[in-house]
Order: sequence, then C-alpha cells, then structure tokens
Amino acid sequence: MTGLPLAGVTVVSVEQAVAAPFATRQLADLGARVIKVERPDGGDFARQYDETVKGSSSYFVWLNRAKESITLDLKQPGGRAILDELLAGADVFVQNLAPGAVQRMGLDAVSLADAHPSLIMCNVSGYGTGGPWDARKAYDLLIQSEVGLVSITGNPDSVAKVGISIADIAAGMYAYSGILSALYARAQTGIVNSVDVSLFDALAEWMSAPANYTKYGGRAPARTGARHATIAPYGPHTTRDGKQIVLAIQNEREWASFCTIVMDSPRLAGDPSFGRNSLRVANDARLRSLIDERFGALAYREARDLLDRAGIAYADVNSIDEFLDHPVLATRGRWQTVDTPGGPVEALKPPAILSRTPPHMGSVPYLGQHTDAILRGLGRSESDISRLRDDAAV
Repeated sequence: MTGLPLAGVTVVSVEQAVAAPFATRQLADLGARVIKVERPDGGDFARQYDETVKGSSSYFVWLNRAKESITLDLKQPGGRAILDELLAGADVFVQNLAPGAVQRMGLDAVSLADAHPSLIMCNVSGYGTGGPWDARKAYDLLIQSEVGLVSITGNPDSVAKVGISIADIAAGMYAYSGILSALYARAQTGIVNSVDVSLFDALAEWMSAPANYTKYGGRAPARTGARHATIAPYGPHTTRDGKQIVLAIQNEREWASFCTIVMDSPRLAGDPSFGRNSLRVANDARLRSLIDERFGALAYREARDLLDRAGIAYADVNSIDEFLDHPVLATRGRWQTVDTPGGPVEALKPPAILSRTPPHMGSVPYLGQHTDAILRGLGRSESDISRLRDDAAV
C-alpha cells in the first residue's frame, strides 16, 4: 500500500450496519489500515442481512473490503485490554454503537483524551450528542421520516422512502470527510479534534433546499413521483413505442430550444404561462399534457435525436440489470474484482479518481479472520491467544 494517501494511518473501528463502515471503508480505499472490531458471537449484524453475494450480505460486501477483522468481547477484561492496546497505536477511533454504550465502557472522546492524546475520535450517532434525543435509537427510515424526506417523496397519494439507505450514507460521507479534516488539522497544527456526526444532522443538511422552499415560500414541495417538485419540465414522458425518457430543462435557453426543436412549437417558448421556471411549475399539469402529447407521437429514437439536436439533457429509466451493464461503467473500467469469503466478486471502484494513485481494494474479511495475526502483532504468544480464547475474550 506504499504511496497511497493514507498509508501509515491506523483506524480502529467498533462499527456495525452502514454509516460507520461506509466511512472506514473509504479510508481503507485510500490505504489506511482499518481494524474492524466485531463481537465473537456473530460480528457486525450487517453480515446477516442476506446471503446473496456468494453467501455474504450485499451490504457487508459493499462496506467492508480491505479491512482486518478481529473479534473481541469488550465486556471481558481481556477483550477490553486488547482494544486499549490497539487504540494506543491508532490514529483514529470510530464507533457507532447503541446510544450510551461508549460512555458506559469509557470509550467516549473525553474518557479517551488523557490516555490517547493524539487519537482522533469519530462518534456516529442517530440524533447527535447532548440533545434531548441523544439516547434514542435511530435507523435509516426513521431518520428519513423525522427530517421530512419521506413527506416529500412518493406520489400525491402516498409517501415513500428513498430506495437506498440515504441517511446512513450521508452520515458515512460526513464521518469520512470529518476524519480526513481532523487528520489534516492534526498534521498541520498539532490540534486533535474529535468528530461528531449524526444521521439526523447529515440528512438535515441534505434537506436544506426543500427547507428553504418551505420556510420562505410558505408551502412544502409537492410529492411528484419521478418528476421534480420545483423545476419543470423535469421528469419522465412516454414515447409512441412505450419507452420512457426522463428529460431535464435547467434554464430559459434550454426551454426555448426544447420548444423550437423538440416540441416543434416556437410559439410555446413565448407562452406567458411558461415564461419562467416558477410559472412552469405552477402550470405543470398543462405543460405535462402538452409534452405527453408530443412524445406520444414520437418514436423513442426520434425523441432522442431531437433532444440531442436541442442540447437537452435526458436519460432512460433503467432497471438495476441495465445499470450493471451500463456503458459508462463498462467502457471506463469501473469494475474491479474483490475477494470475499465466498469467492471473487465485482465491485465498483471509488468515485473519487486519483490520477496517479489507484485505490486499495482489498478482500472482504470473514469474521475474526485477522484476530490471531493482530494479537501476535501486539506481542501475544500462542499460549496467550489460547488463554484469551478460553476466557471468551476473543
């Protein structure tokens, strides 16, 4: 891993599910040594979400490549002692345990600061620390609901959640960037920051646009299915041969070009009902009817050719199978083979492409795969390791 940006950085993570593992996997992609601490009795519960990836969970394979897995029972003195030794040699400690767990174990930032003054602590929680809900359990759909995302997602008749774990992913991204910022600050100034990220705060940030729209516009964005609630035209329309095309108009220049070339109606561009985006949104039902009528008269290829001529952005409504075979992935070499406990699988490379440094895409570990090696690295003899196993500490 020599030459990777985070080579030489050691991360110890007592993690589970999605948010914290997503943050640490991205650190591992950059070359950090990530030691994943798991319970001996099953480990990270995300391992058991499903068995679809050659016997492993689809979530776990995505989130845990290039990590070392050690099993420790932190309630046992021997297990806790091993964790303390690992933290003594670590740069970063990440945790997303149940509310209150780290305080009970003395693993919060304040408790660790004296013993490990250079250690960067990253705490990932549901609703943040110090507030009225800091002891409340939180999961992705619950956060989507609490921040109002579910209320603006779906169609006019029913709400819906986002189809991926967006709150967890948002928190994982902010934990990742927060840790990078803390590492940089420590290197440049010597100041050691702890990092506190909550699922609620992360997704609340992503709700800023609809929050502004509601607070200052007097009403919340409507639920519009696959259409945009505050930009028009922006959504799917069906061609004569039954194929859906999602089109997106972003400015008045595009609107005029769309009317003239795609709609074959220069007069439409001058219609005062559609003179600016807010008016098009207000009159969206009529506008959709006009576009539906035009697209219903065009074959799929005809519609695409006109959109290309007009310089209008558009997309197909792909299935997951179609996404997997997408030419933008295949032609750019975005897939790479990664080993898992059940055999090799294809994984997407990280989105941030470093021009001269390929990512470290190591194997997905089986539970406790590196326990003995890590213990030997701490100076434990084979008899010491056997004793720890007899004590159920590892």
